[in-house]
Amino acid sequence: MARKAKKRRYSRSSGSDVESEMRRYKKGTAKSGRGGRGGRVKSRKQAIAIGLSKARKKGKKVPKKASKRKTSKKTSKKTSKKKTSRKKSSKRKSAKR
Repeated sequence: MARKAKKRRYSRSSGSDVESEMRRYKKGTAKSGRGGRGGRVKSRKQAIAIGLSKARKKGKKVPKKASKRKTSKKTSKKTSKKKTSRKKSSKRKSAKR
């Protein structure tokens, strides 16, 4: 039986965006945050993520972000916990300007 060819998950042009962001990271000029106001990018993973998000904004073919998985704890039917609703009182500090 012939093997089915796998589809490309990322476009070639999205790879170039990541590549340019990696160059900035290695040079030390890569900044994070909106408009580069955050701080210096300190990890390779962060630089790759920034490159991919820039490619997404340009509309290039990039897979969706991985969603965070929720771990569900199984509780037995015998034990029933009563839920008590408590109202948290939050004190707001008024900022004087």
